[in-house]
Amino acid sequence: MTQSNQNKDTENYKNSGLSNYAKYSGLAFQMGAIIGVAVWGGIKLDELAGTNNRVFTIILSLLGVFAALYLILKDFIKK
Repeated sequence: MTQSNQNKDTENYKNSGLSNYAKYSGLAFQMGAIIGVAVWGGIKLDELAGTNNRVFTIILSLLGVFAALYLILKDFIKK
């Protein structure tokens, strides 16, 4: 293998690592945003409904977690 091919391979490996890091950190922010919006929506629905036991917060937070997991698994399976 020539020196230029080794440099290209090393550069591609480094770029691949940075690309994966950016991709998965973006997925983490998306997960946080989905779960955060779901919890916030549940809190607001509980305030509007006047419930004391936070039923909507629990339900929507669980739905947010499942939606975030679906997003992550869909991305992993796509590869």
